[in-house]
Amino acid sequence: MSPERPAPPSYEPLPEDWATALFVVAHPDDIEYGAAAAVARWTGQGKRVVYCMVTSGEAGIDSLPPEECRVVREAEEVAAARVVGVDEVVFLRLPDGILEYGVPLRRAIAQVVRQQRPDIVMTSNFRETFGGTNLNQADHVAVGRAVLDAVRDAGNRWVFPEQLGGGLEPWGGVRAVWAGSSPLATHAVDVTDTFAAGVESLKEHRAYIEGLGWEGWDPEEFLDGILRAGGQGLGVTHAATFEVLPMGWG
Repeated sequence: MSPERPAPPSYEPLPEDWATALFVVAHPDDIEYGAAAAVARWTGQGKRVVYCMVTSGEAGIDSLPPEECRVVREAEEVAAARVVGVDEVVFLRLPDGILEYGVPLRRAIAQVVRQQRPDIVMTSNFRETFGGTNLNQADHVAVGRAVLDAVRDAGNRWVFPEQLGGGLEPWGGVRAVWAGSSPLATHAVDVTDTFAAGVESLKEHRAYIEGLGWEGWDPEEFLDGILRAGGQGLGVTHAATFEVLPMGWG
């Protein structure tokens, strides 16, 4: 007898009773590996989603010096965002590849949270791995950890008080942080109808994908593998998965 295959995880549907989200990630292209299809769904519902890139991915293309690469990758991210209905992309321009968790990173993200006043803040997976033995990248870990603290910082007027004034006030209205593609994901959203938009968004990162040198790599096939796995746990064709971390005290 052949061994039984483990059952796929079962996911709860993500709540969609919100109006504004801020998506904070380390690099241009982080959102496009699955989550952009979810963003297309939400902007199609009339929700407002703002992207925040902590770095510009300037260390990501070996053949391009960082200052040239920065320009290319920022332009690719703006185009990728536009495909899924996002017209505001904030670039913090912190150094790519050497981000460190700590107060400066928390301060930079908290300011964006206070400026944008979102209901939901999203980030990419910040756990040690993506599941199994494939280690996560250090920038992803640093940003995700900082996002969790920065969301709370943003609501406390005595943390980074120098940011306040001139119309900028504390913002404690973030209900939860959602971390995309986390190995601890508990929730998912059906992106079957917006899968194609997610693929087109990823394809906008032409220079970066070409620079990786992945011969024969197919963005559609790649995303299909990721999002079908999520779909199995939600009972649909394609789904993007998220770990949900409530930000309240209760």
